[in-house]
Amino acid sequence: MDALELLINRRSASRLAEPAPTGEQLQNILRAGMRAPDHKSMQPWHFFVIEGEGRERFSAVLEQGAIAAGSDDKAIDKARNAPFRAPLIITVVAKCEENHKVPRWEQEMSAGCAVMAMQMAAVAQGFGGIWRSGALTESPVVREAFGCREQDKIVGFLYLGTPQLKASTSINVPDPTPFVTYF
Repeated sequence: MDALELLINRRSASRLAEPAPTGEQLQNILRAGMRAPDHKSMQPWHFFVIEGEGRERFSAVLEQGAIAAGSDDKAIDKARNAPFRAPLIITVVAKCEENHKVPRWEQEMSAGCAVMAMQMAAVAQGFGGIWRSGALTESPVVREAFGCREQDKIVGFLYLGTPQLKASTSINVPDPTPFVTYF
C-alpha cells in the first residue's frame, strides 16, 4: 500500500477479530511507534502489549476502574467487556520527564504520534485498528495498573486485529480549505 494512500484513506475499524499481528508483524508495529516525532530523542512512551490472558487482567482492571468511578452497571459491563473487542491491544503511556526544552504537552503529543504510527503500520500489513481513550485513561486504578507516575498520561488503547466488516461507505476525504490559512 502506498504511504500517501494509507494516510489519506485512513479509517478506524471497530470490529476486530483473530488473527492479530504477531511476530515480525507486531515488531514492525512497535518499531513504527518508536519512530514517532520525538524532540530531543526522549522516547517519552511505553507500550504495553495486551493479548491472550492479558485481556482478562485488563478486563479486571477496567472493571475496577469503572466501579471506583461510581459508574452504573451498564458502564461497568462495558468496561469489563472492552478488552474482548480485539485480540490485541497496545496501551500507550506518555512517560513524561522534566525538560526545560521539551514541555510535557510535547512529550504527550509524541506518544500520540506513536499511536498513529503503530495503527498505520498495522493497516499497511493488512490489519485494522481503532484508537480508543475515554475517562478510564484518567482512572487512578487503571493508571496504577500501568505504572503511571503523577506526570505520566495514558494517551490511549490501540485495539488491533482483522477487520470484521468491509467499509460500507466510501471515504469522503474532507476538503482542507476551511482549515488552512496561508500566512
